[in-house]
Amino acid sequence: NDYEAGLAYAKEVGKPIMIDFTGWGCVNCRKMEENVWVDERVHQRLRDNVVLVSLYVDARPELPEDEQYISEITGRKIKNIGNKWSEFQEVNFQEVSQPLYVILGHDNLEPLVEKNAYNLDVEAYIDWLDRGVAAFEK
Repeated sequence: NDYEAGLAYAKEVGKPIMIDFTGWGCVNCRKMEENVWVDERVHQRLRDNVVLVSLYVDARPELPEDEQYISEITGRKIKNIGNKWSEFQEVNFQEVSQPLYVILGHDNLEPLVEKNAYNLDVEAYIDWLDRGVAAFEK
């Protein structure tokens, strides 16, 4: 649940990073996990082909005082981990709903393929993952 650590690891192992913007209270996130991620083909790709980083936008642990700030974009006080990841999602990917899935390379926050969201079509999810990995390997 740490983008920076996930990115460092992705660089180390030479894989793209896949961000899973999720929430503890996100019903559709659980549906994706229970209906799509459990498919062995999806599970294998998530395990072997990407570095998966789940960022919980409703996580409540407070940030250290010196890491809290007022968002220049939203004007909200960023005081906990969930606030941090929620703003990160909104600022960088112009989305505020979950689940949101983004496959990235190592150099910037430009998605390698289109963003993905709630869709229980396993074949479409596999296609999206495969295209993201292929774009990274180019």
